[in-house]
Amino acid sequence: MAGKGFSESGQFNIAVAGLGWWGKTMIGVLKDNPKLQVVKTVDALPAAGDWARAQGLEFTTDFKAVLADPKIGGVVLCTPHSLHTEQILAAAAAKKHVFCEKPLAMTRRDAATSVEACKANGVVLGVGHEHRFKPVMQDLLRMVKSGELGTIQTTEATLTHELRPLAADNWRLQKTEAPGGTSMTALAIHGLDLCIAVNGPADTVVANMRSLVTANNNETLGVLMSFKSGANAVIATMFGPPFSIRFAVLGNKGWAEVYDRAHPQAPEGWTLTTYMHGGKRQTVEYPPTSMVRANLEAFADAAAGRAPYPVPHEDMVANIAAFEAICKAAESRQIVAVEGDQAAAVR
Repeated sequence: MAGKGFSESGQFNIAVAGLGWWGKTMIGVLKDNPKLQVVKTVDALPAAGDWARAQGLEFTTDFKAVLADPKIGGVVLCTPHSLHTEQILAAAAAKKHVFCEKPLAMTRRDAATSVEACKANGVVLGVGHEHRFKPVMQDLLRMVKSGELGTIQTTEATLTHELRPLAADNWRLQKTEAPGGTSMTALAIHGLDLCIAVNGPADTVVANMRSLVTANNNETLGVLMSFKSGANAVIATMFGPPFSIRFAVLGNKGWAEVYDRAHPQAPEGWTLTTYMHGGKRQTVEYPPTSMVRANLEAFADAAAGRAPYPVPHEDMVANIAAFEAICKAAESRQIVAVEGDQAAAVR
């Protein structure tokens, strides 16, 4: 017998909220998935229903109606960033598992509130940090945790993407939705999550945000971070060059670097290069898989009770705490302490 929110075949029934570029991409990724099926879509714009119905999907503009639907077990939020906290709290109160695209929230306080609401209501909270789900990244993280690289001293993340032709009134360009610039919310948030996966909570940040090739989109960002572990991280992100993602971890026993061959929307695989003391550089090629699908399937597994969701709540909150500090540092051009249990200090 199927459980609540699951189909008779055992698929987890979800609704996708937000039918922009990424919402449509996620629906495409989940087509014919054995673990999840999209049974309803929701968007504030009625015109989005034309696309949804053409895919054979139910559509509504009423988010509350989605939460009241007993056949739906979870919601996937591909909505503007400033709406995430309100929507997560509503979903949790309705006992719906919720998967939220990055960034989870705009402030550490809101991220912690969302986590606590999901815990209190016994629902799973997933987040769109799909880069953790690359097989190559999982191998790198195992190297870090096993001590193979020794004491981690520095982590580097560089993410670039060609300029996107967005209308001036697109929500992704608005300061309320991208306080650290478009480069922060679209690109740097991923590098930041990987740095936290390696190093734990951040301590202080300094950032430089500039519009070098756009009118005022703040598409170029550089961040220097320190962590409570004592390690450092450098994050450089920009819209302008062709797509590239490089992530490196350097320890006193060796270093490892991951390189993405293509955008996760159409993955082409990855390269892992390692160099250990006393050895030679070694390179391993990884075939393409969908890390977006892997993340959503992990969400479904957690909702079904098959396995815990692999991104810890504390990492979700630490990510937004550092995100908030980077946005403040980019605006003020000062060193900013990352908020933890005590209030952040700026000097």
